Amino acid sequence: MMKRWLLLPLLAVISLAVLVSACGDDDGDQLKIGFLADYSGPLAEFGPEIQKGVELAIKHVNDAGGVNGQDVLLVTGDTQVDTTVALEEARRLIDVEGVHAIIGPLASSIAIAVAESVIGDAEVPTVSPSATFPALSEADDNGYLFRSTVSDEAQGRYLAELAAAEGIDNVGVLYLNDTYGQGLSGAFEKYFTGTLTSASYEDGAVSYLSELQATTGGGAEVLVAIGFPSQAAIFLREALENDIYDQFLFVDGTKSEDLIDEFGAALQGFKGTAPIGRTEAEAAGAAWNQAYIDEYGALPTRPFVREAYDAAIAIMLAAEAADTLDGPDLRDAMVRVASPGGMLVIPGAESIAAGLEAIRDGDDVDYDGAATSLDWNAGGDVTTGVMGIWEYTLDSIVEIRSFEFDLEQ
Repeated sequence: MMKRWLLLPLLAVISLAVLVSACGDDDGDQLKIGFLADYSGPLAEFGPEIQKGVELAIKHVNDAGGVNGQDVLLVTGDTQVDTTVALEEARRLIDVEGVHAIIGPLASSIAIAVAESVIGDAEVPTVSPSATFPALSEADDNGYLFRSTVSDEAQGRYLAELAAAEGIDNVGVLYLNDTYGQGLSGAFEKYFTGTLTSASYEDGAVSYLSELQATTGGGAEVLVAIGFPSQAAIFLREALENDIYDQFLFVDGTKSEDLIDEFGAALQGFKGTAPIGRTEAEAAGAAWNQAYIDEYGALPTRPFVREAYDAAIAIMLAAEAADTLDGPDLRDAMVRVASPGGMLVIPGAESIAAGLEAIRDGDDVDYDGAATSLDWNAGGDVTTGVMGIWEYTLDSIVEIRSFEFDLEQ
C-alpha cells in the first residue's frame, strides 16, 4: 500500500486551483470555493461528472461579472472516501488554499466527519450535494453544514414502493457498513412490507461471498444492492457466478455506467431509484437541462450534478449579498437567498445574471434550484425534491419516470 506521505504530492496535483475564466476587475474580496469530492477510491467515477455541475454554475456567475467584481475561483480536493485523508484535505482547503465555502463531501460518512471535526470550528459554510444519511441533519456542525439533496428517508420509502410495484415481496439487502448504507437500508426496511434479510459489508474486501449468502436466509430471490460501484462490481459478480442472485434492485450509489461495462446484459431490465432534478415541465428544470446540454452536449447520467450546481449558485449569490466573506455572514446569506420572498432566480446564465444584478441593486432574491427549491430548514436540509425511477438497458441507463415529493406532508 502506498504510504500516506507519498500520496501528498499526488493530492496536491489533483487539487490545484482551477481558474474557470479570466479574472475580472478587482473590486472586492475574491471568492474561492472548495470542491471536496472523490477522484480515486470507491466514488472515483462520480467526482469528475459532479464537478461539471459546479463548473457550469461558476461559468454562469463569472460570465455575469463574478462576485465582488472578480471571477470566482475553484479549488478541488480528493477525499478518496477515507476519513483521515478527507480531514487533511478539508483543512488544506481552508488553511492553505483559503476557501470561503466548500461543496461536498460526497459520501455521508465523510460529510459527517468533516462537518464535526473541521468546518464547524472553522466556520466555513459547506453544502453537500449528495450526502443522504438521514441523521446528518443532527450533526454537531455549529450550523455550517447544508445539503442540496434530500435525505435517504425519501429514497428508502420510494425504493420500497418500487419493490412492491415490481411484485417483489422477499428481498436480501446487502449494504455498505457506513452512514450512507446504514441510513438507506434502514429507511428501506422501515417502509418495506415483505420479508427482508439484510447483511452489511466493509469497503475494501476482496470478497463478499459470506455476506451475500447471509442475505438469503429468508429465501430471498432479489438482492437490493446498496453501496458504491467498486464494491458492487465484486458482489454482483459473486452473486451471478455462484448462482446466489440473478435479480436485483439498485439505488443512487449503484447507478453506474461502469457496472454496465462490467456486466452488460446481466443487468438489463433491473431498476433502481435515485433523486433527480426538476422535470422539463418546471421552468427551473427546463432551464438547467438546456444550459447543461448547451455546455456539455448531453444531460448527465450520474446523480447529484444538478445538486452540485445548486450548491455553487447558492454560495455565490450569498457571497454577493453578504457584507463580507466571513463564515457567519456567508452562512446567513445562503439561507436568505434561497428563501421565498425575493425576486425569483432559476438556473441558467440569463436568470443568474439578473439575480446578481438585483442583489447589487439591494434587492432580495429567491433561488429556485435545478434539483429542489432549496428552502433550507433549521437543520440545513431540503425536504422537497424529485425522485427518479431508472432502468439498466444493455448499454445505457434509462430514466423511466419521476415524481415530486415533500417529506413534511
